[in-house]
Amino acid sequence: MQHAILGAGGIGGLLAGALARSGADVVLLLRPEALARYPGRLAVESAVLGSFEVEVPGAPLLDRSVDVVWVATKATQLEAALTLAPVDQVGEAVVIPLLNGVDHVGLLRARYPNVVAGAVRVESERISPTLIRQSSPFLRFELAGAEAAQAELRRAGIECRIRDDELSLLWDKLAFLAPIALATSALDAPLGTAREDPRFAGCREEALAVARAERAQVDGDALRKLHEGAPPSIRSSMQKDLAAGREPELDAIAGPILRGGQQHNLPTENTQQLADQVRARTRS
Repeated sequence: MQHAILGAGGIGGLLAGALARSGADVVLLLRPEALARYPGRLAVESAVLGSFEVEVPGAPLLDRSVDVVWVATKATQLEAALTLAPVDQVGEAVVIPLLNGVDHVGLLRARYPNVVAGAVRVESERISPTLIRQSSPFLRFELAGAEAAQAELRRAGIECRIRDDELSLLWDKLAFLAPIALATSALDAPLGTAREDPRFAGCREEALAVARAERAQVDGDALRKLHEGAPPSIRSSMQKDLAAGREPELDAIAGPILRGGQQHNLPTENTQQLADQVRARTRS
């Protein structure tokens, strides 16, 4: 299969490297300034896939036919990044977003005809234009369809699970991610410290309540066990964005919970407090 990957950060770079190593045809879509610094080769250091180097060509615009367009940008960069994947060139290719939050799927469907919701759970970051470091002991994709793309992921050594319920897929990830992202960023602390704050559990329960009100099926007991079993050293991507002076994905991660709470008349004070604290750190 032929793959285009929009977003060459920790997730997009890791995905590009893994697919290319497995023999897939992959192109990274990069802004001109990023493309000028990119030598056409990635080095990957992965706790799951091992360490390797592989050639992955870059391009400033999608100019060829592909089977899949993976969207791995930050939510804050999505609108601008989509100019690299023109609608006419994407055509009937499957567009698979891996963004945080739930609102991006509707935005993409307003532009592209064939969008399949996806999610990934991993801690991965781009260390330099050529180096991707994936440090978490887990790397798992979930897709609401796109069977051929699922097979490509498994061929690349990546665990992939199919989910029939798109809404539950998105809220399952958000309910897992939101407490981690917001608490680690608000406190500027690793997960082991952040989850001791009562607002961590409070945010999780608020996310679960909103998810249920939205008719998503999220297993609360399984989610709590995942949080308890996650490595205490984890630092969220939002936390890393703040440390680097980048805009955090507050609206994508906290927004659906806060807006859902208002719509369904559900309390969300823990999520609000953490979001306010992150926002204050952004301004400081």
